Amino acid sequence: MINRVEKLSLLSEMIAFAKTDATIRSIEYNFLLGVSQQLDISREDFDYLMQHPIAYRHIESYSERIVQFHRLVLLMNLDNEPKEKDIIKLFDFGLRMGLSHESINKVLYLMDGFPNKIVPPDVLIDIFKVQYN
Repeated sequence: MINRVEKLSLLSEMIAFAKTDATIRSIEYNFLLGVSQQLDISREDFDYLMQHPIAYRHIESYSERIVQFHRLVLLMNLDNEPKEKDIIKLFDFGLRMGLSHESINKVLYLMDGFPNKIVPPDVLIDIFKVQYN
């Protein structure tokens, strides 16, 4: 289980990702707010992170890193047509989290084949599981 500092770091990372376009749309804001509630982060802490990002903290749990990458994929695809800079940024976030280059590429390649470009969690897990073994 991840601790509070790691949770705050994850959410801060997602906020930074959403701010790629300089502004956060209401659909992105609501998604981020929902993630903060899943992570048991208070509304006050969420609002603080919106204005004051915290430093990235590496998560030891491989499965938590996969979940975080999936959240980032979902966030990116709230824009029906993600821009190339969003895909590059997602790729960079995945590498920084220690995920394999091949797995990230496979997810990015396969997402176009799914409705709304949402890769189902079981497919995503299978992709990363193959690279992890």
